[in-house]
Amino acid sequence: METLHIIDSGPGWLVVDKPCDLSVHNEPGKDLISFLQRQIESDPDLSKRLAYGKGSFIGPVHRLDRETSGVILLALTQETSRWFSQQFEHRHVIKKYMAVVHGSFSETGPLELVWDTPLSPEAGGRQDPQGKGGKVPCATGVRVIRQSPHYSLIECDLLTGRKHQIRRHAKLAGHPVLGDTRYGSKRAVDYVRTQCLFTRMGLHSLSLEVGMPGGFEKRIFRSEIPVEFLGVMDLDGHGLTRTNTD
Repeated sequence: METLHIIDSGPGWLVVDKPCDLSVHNEPGKDLISFLQRQIESDPDLSKRLAYGKGSFIGPVHRLDRETSGVILLALTQETSRWFSQQFEHRHVIKKYMAVVHGSFSETGPLELVWDTPLSPEAGGRQDPQGKGGKVPCATGVRVIRQSPHYSLIECDLLTGRKHQIRRHAKLAGHPVLGDTRYGSKRAVDYVRTQCLFTRMGLHSLSLEVGMPGGFEKRIFRSEIPVEFLGVMDLDGHGLTRTNTD
């Protein structure tokens, strides 16, 4: 594992650009937390900037699936963990994702829409993406950025936060995320892997806006759109049917 890209950091917190196919904390010794711990402990300047020492730990403040890349916020003390977690609980955090999905959107339809199918709190699968049991209100804001003959690049706002929400809403809308082995069809996953050399899941945590400790400043942390996303769009016809780049 190469050195992880730290987007920004401060006393008791850091924001990391997580690679895809890396578990956050479920594989001790070879997950994101383990790599970060070794990186911090081997870098005195970074340890000092983080105020990392006795009583410190490394804990994710929010979820990010193994297959999803991009911005993730981590806390190193109980105080910063509570500070950030309360903002997530009260929906004061703005999270944006970028996804590559199957299909294109209507030529005459809106470039912005909302997917609002209710979902169960627990994740489902490709046969039942809504999930078992009672359903709760969910909303994903969608902004179509770019389209090619078979795929679309979209920006998603998580207006609520259910497990696998974007992936489930995309499947229910008829636009499953590329490379999604849980909600997409095996045939589609195999096709983009062999024909487009797209070997990951097409979901990326693009940005996170959150209030910093002390309450006087809000910060936006950003990650670059993965080159694979742009590559598969260019490969698929070298043309755009619609564009929204504002």
